[in-house]
Amino acid sequence: MRFHKAVITAAGPDQRALPLQTLIDRDGREKSVLGVLIEQALAAGVGEICVVVWPGDEARYTQAAGGYSGSVRFVAQSRPLGYGHAIHCARAFVGSDPFLHMVGDHLYVSASRPATEQVVEVAQAAECSVSGVQATRESQLPFFGAVAGRREAGRRGIYRIDMVLEKPTPTEAEQRLVVPGMRAGYYLCFFGIHAFTPTVMDLLGAAIAAAPEAPVTLSTALAELARREQYLAVEENGRRYNLGVPYGLLTAQMALALYGRDRGEVLTRLVELLADHAMAEGGRE
Repeated sequence: MRFHKAVITAAGPDQRALPLQTLIDRDGREKSVLGVLIEQALAAGVGEICVVVWPGDEARYTQAAGGYSGSVRFVAQSRPLGYGHAIHCARAFVGSDPFLHMVGDHLYVSASRPATEQVVEVAQAAECSVSGVQATRESQLPFFGAVAGRREAGRRGIYRIDMVLEKPTPTEAEQRLVVPGMRAGYYLCFFGIHAFTPTVMDLLGAAIAAAPEAPVTLSTALAELARREQYLAVEENGRRYNLGVPYGLLTAQMALALYGRDRGEVLTRLVELLADHAMAEGGRE
């Protein structure tokens, strides 16, 4: 099983402007968030990318893709019917192939190779769907889908998923999502990077056909996927940064900078800023 295609979702009313924002990448060059995501997809061996956008945003996204626009196709989600529906808008693009999926309102930063490479590598070796996950504090559960499962013997950081819940409450998580060995108050939540078999598109299509006007969540389809076939999670060593929360873009920019070539300069400026702030606070006292 080889992953030659990727789908990036960016059509949500609250997320559609985020991939268009500009950051300084770890190599010191100015890039759009979309450009960074495209590079991470390409690093995993993907050659074709589909970005699901809000109708009318195609021109802005083409510009944000820059030199990668020739490798990208844009598909509009004509109605805001949920995350799962957005992914299914790329069905014609995906066809019967497995595909890498990334959400467009997060940025993924790791010290070594991109998380996309690890997720795809595990999926190709196991020949099944794989989702990146991260141990996440229970206070963050309202923002993520979460999973439970058992550790795969002899495979560090790999879990066989047997349950998926969309944005569970802390009580639900405590009752249904406990993973042996996970520290108290933490749960395995989606990282935002997935490598899916074609079964996922089939499940999303069935859900849409059953209720054409109802919002479709990805987590519901993935819960059914776990009942039908092997479905794994890989615990990521990198970090995901939600761009849609207050100071999300700032935090993501700092993460990129601290793993980049200008780390020393950035740290020096931060120390100067903190010193200036401390002096100003001391003066007021």
